[in-house]
Amino acid sequence: MTNVLTLNRIDNVTHDTYSLTCSKPDDISFTPGQATMLSVLKDGWRDEGRPFTFTSQPDDDTLEFVIKAYPSHNGVTEQISQLVPGDTLEMGKIWGAIKDEGPGIFIAGGAGITPFIPILRRRAKAKTLEGCTLVFAAKMERDLILRDEWDGMDTLDTRYVLSEEIVDKCDHGQIDLNILNTYVAGQGEGSHPFYICGPDPMIDSVRENLLSLGVAKTRIVTEDGH
Repeated sequence: MTNVLTLNRIDNVTHDTYSLTCSKPDDISFTPGQATMLSVLKDGWRDEGRPFTFTSQPDDDTLEFVIKAYPSHNGVTEQISQLVPGDTLEMGKIWGAIKDEGPGIFIAGGAGITPFIPILRRRAKAKTLEGCTLVFAAKMERDLILRDEWDGMDTLDTRYVLSEEIVDKCDHGQIDLNILNTYVAGQGEGSHPFYICGPDPMIDSVRENLLSLGVAKTRIVTEDGH
């Protein structure tokens, strides 16, 4: 099943990330953390669907997507960054295994933050962020999507890791075993979940490192469900 969405507004979130607010069809149902296939309804792009996460809440009157553009790829995200209000997109099936399974550690790489946006926002509104930690990796400080929002959530513990820049109060490098051990030391025997989203190599690496730290496989939540 497909639905046509009309773009109501587009705003900059970072230098290369955009928030798209679209019309919401009446029959849409999803849970925070899920995604859908979107394609731009312009010649040459109608069949180029890509997955993007809903960053709005299921009960909102509109749909929101936070999308990072990659101009060098000459692909769908570049086209999306050039949209203007009134343009249309086609939405396909809804999918994704990431959902809120309780307070835990949210580990994001780059645009992999998007499934966590609606989950953490929902918890912030409900005042149930206690016990949640966000570990967010990016190339540079300016690439940290919605950092001000995360820092403004009083009971959310935030940790930032930058691979291409040394910045005060941010770790430098990758989310490797050493950094993970710093963040999760002594938590391997607990019961809270570890949520991971980002590039596939990062997900694989973080998963293996968590397992080596004693975290049970059943406590690791990813988009593919395993």
